[in-house]
Amino acid sequence: MNIKLNSKHIKLLLLVLICLSNKVTFAQEQQPNVLWVLTDDQRYDAIPAFNKMLHDRENSALGYVESPNVDKLADMGTTFINTYCQAQGCAPSRASMHTGRYPFRSGIYQFEYFNNNTDNSYPLLPEEMASLGYQTMHVGKLGVRIKTLKEGKAVNYDIYENDISFKQLRDDMLPEWGKTPVLEEINGIKLKKPLRNITYFKDADGTVYYKSEELERDNPQFAGMAKEAFEKYDLFYKYNDKKNQPQSVFNKGVLSGVSPQPAGKTRDGLYTTAFVDFLKSENTTFKMGSGKFNGVDTTKPLFAHIGYDFPHTPVLPPKNYRDRFAKIKYNIPELTKEEFKSMAKAFKKRVTTSYSDDFTDEEKQKMVQDYYAFCAYGDALIGEAVDAFIKYSEKQKQPWTIVYVCGDHGWKLNEHGSIAKNTPWEIDSHNPIIVVSSDKTKFPAGKVVRDLTEFVDISPTILSIAGADVTSNKYKHLDGLDLAKIEKGTAPVRDYVIGESHHSIGPRAYIRTKDYMFSVRTRPNSTRGENMQWALNTTYKELDPALFNTKIDPNEINNLAYNPEYKNIAKKLQKKLLDIVIGDGRAEINWGGDNYGKNPKAIGTKVYRNNSTPNAHDYNLDLN
Repeated sequence: MNIKLNSKHIKLLLLVLICLSNKVTFAQEQQPNVLWVLTDDQRYDAIPAFNKMLHDRENSALGYVESPNVDKLADMGTTFINTYCQAQGCAPSRASMHTGRYPFRSGIYQFEYFNNNTDNSYPLLPEEMASLGYQTMHVGKLGVRIKTLKEGKAVNYDIYENDISFKQLRDDMLPEWGKTPVLEEINGIKLKKPLRNITYFKDADGTVYYKSEELERDNPQFAGMAKEAFEKYDLFYKYNDKKNQPQSVFNKGVLSGVSPQPAGKTRDGLYTTAFVDFLKSENTTFKMGSGKFNGVDTTKPLFAHIGYDFPHTPVLPPKNYRDRFAKIKYNIPELTKEEFKSMAKAFKKRVTTSYSDDFTDEEKQKMVQDYYAFCAYGDALIGEAVDAFIKYSEKQKQPWTIVYVCGDHGWKLNEHGSIAKNTPWEIDSHNPIIVVSSDKTKFPAGKVVRDLTEFVDISPTILSIAGADVTSNKYKHLDGLDLAKIEKGTAPVRDYVIGESHHSIGPRAYIRTKDYMFSVRTRPNSTRGENMQWALNTTYKELDPALFNTKIDPNEINNLAYNPEYKNIAKKLQKKLLDIVIGDGRAEINWGGDNYGKNPKAIGTKVYRNNSTPNAHDYNLDLN
């Protein structure tokens, strides 16, 4: 059958084609929903997929681990397996991710509160996402200690539009543990005086146990409460015989124990529940405890950030996970006298204050078993959150991206004789990232990128995913690279990664290449803005150097800083590192409180700078 088209029909057909073309273009430019998942104190070796990529085995060197949901993400997306954090402490690490800046550029080195009112302050990642049209939400731990100044006072400042904080859940006493801001009575009995920040454990039946020596001393009717919780939940606290800190039912830092609540009802479980409820509450509100929150806005793309607490202390896996992992015997690392003797002074100090090598064999087994059991439980929660996010996005016919970051830093399980973080050793610093996209041309499924990458890459990557041109002047303050360009091979190839952290080991920076890790002091003390070039002028001995040949010593046992055979290597690494962190745009601010987060009085705005070696950070380092 022949169909004749007149000019009117042709014009109408052209109009339809144009409309269809515009719809296709819009779909191609549609901003994806973004879910950013971050865990806390998680070692990379808790993930079999990462162990396979790095060591060609699924288990950790210590033994059995499991993470089927994160392993699935690795299959679905692109893994940046050689990612390192900028600081091995929660607050400075999370600041580097949210600012997209190195600590030596942002001036956030430790656990201090800071403000956004200096001439060195820029919008943080969620603020930038909101300016790009996103609804922003966060649930769980944040750890970004930002304030803003009003009438000369530092006041709270929300960087996410919708924030379901762990503090809200804690104050409502919903999870299995927490701290009460003010405790005035127990079971209707008024205390002798109000007590602040008292740790509690809450049982599945609602029974609450408080842990406070002062509480039991001043209120003898509650004597034995901490011991009852200690025995009921099989708690193992940190102790340190070297520092005359014996095991006690009042100690801090639960290294092992069983959760008072079943799976799903723990603090991390509540984060997942809140996120799922948020996605289900389209264009309406929902309740969580005493709080009322806005649900997802279906008219906007979504940027959501879940900050899980696991496997940070208290390490309390639910009983069903704990029972399974209790059957496994792990290989426990050991500290030798030779290793301890060769350590840099700062490393010796950190090991001594968090010493674990003299724990009993049973205690060591328990802390490792429960740590990996906690990681396995957290993996199940991640799977639940990811599934809900993808389901929501597909229901809305929206593209989506998931960014999974394995820990804000790592954690030692008796490596180097210690249980802690805070050092630039491999186990504290190596934290891979997985990016999964509904568009597999952007982040290919199952691909492993082995180039060196850093936490400062997270902000420019997510902003680029959202449609921002991170090469424009607006984002020139960002220190990181777009992971999508690294995957495509169009970004500079790093010869090294760098970082600086001041907590627990004093002001100290590190540089890591594919074959070496080198670390030195950066300041004589933690006083900001004074004697900023000290490290460039002091002696090598005063720098307290640490150098490891990771090619032949992957566990970083033998400090080669004073080995004559490595003198030239150490000299080149020292110059490159200090030229960058001291001389290439260094910023220091006396924020006004303290460096430990005890005082939130962040009113300082004067920025002290040093730019004596500009452009030293060029990604290139020739050690030949």
